[in-house]
Amino acid sequence: MFLPLHDSVRIRVIRYQVVTLSLVLINVAIFLWTRYGLAEREAQAVALSFGAIPAVISHQAVLDPALVVIPGFLTLMTYMFLHGGWLHLIGNMAFLWVFADNVEDGFGHLGFFAFYLLCGIAAALLHTLMVPESQLPMIGASGAVAGVLASYMLLYPKSRVWVLLFMRIPLRISAAWALGGWIGFQVFSVLIGGSTGQNIAWWGHIGGFVTGFVLTMLFRPWLTARLQRAEKTGRAQG
Repeated sequence: MFLPLHDSVRIRVIRYQVVTLSLVLINVAIFLWTRYGLAEREAQAVALSFGAIPAVISHQAVLDPALVVIPGFLTLMTYMFLHGGWLHLIGNMAFLWVFADNVEDGFGHLGFFAFYLLCGIAAALLHTLMVPESQLPMIGASGAVAGVLASYMLLYPKSRVWVLLFMRIPLRISAAWALGGWIGFQVFSVLIGGSTGQNIAWWGHIGGFVTGFVLTMLFRPWLTARLQRAEKTGRAQG
């Protein structure tokens, strides 16, 4: 629908978005390894071993023992570091880079990393709940990133964001409209039957977004106070 390019909010508390940058680099490195460092069959095996497979998580299917590398519950985290193609990777990393630095600013480095993982885990769990029989591995950072978008929308609703609308038209709009439109599209896709196709984990996107929304609402007084203190001092606090 759109690709974010840049937002208007500077970081106030942290000196640099260390976790956001690390997540982007790790995702890119893993993608390059699976894409160009492995044969196609090996890359498929990685997706099955480390992707979140609803039927396996819900105990409706058993993974080939030769593919069992880690305990099944850990795939609820490892899946979010795998991507199926360049467009999949670029889309997720663009959203992460534009919006996550300010969410990391609010939560702090460790808090943001925990927040990110929780959103991703919740995304995989809701996807599994809605399509428990699916044997397609869920991969990608979309669920975790969706949580980041919800948090950003709550913390910085009046910020302005440059986006490429329909991947072609540059447009500067409010974050509330951009991200509200994004989650609206996910819900619309589910309502028209998107959850049955399973090629895109629409429920995962919704699960991550709702989790990010709830967590941010819970910590919102502390987050806004932290950001306001930094704004008054006029400098990053480290």
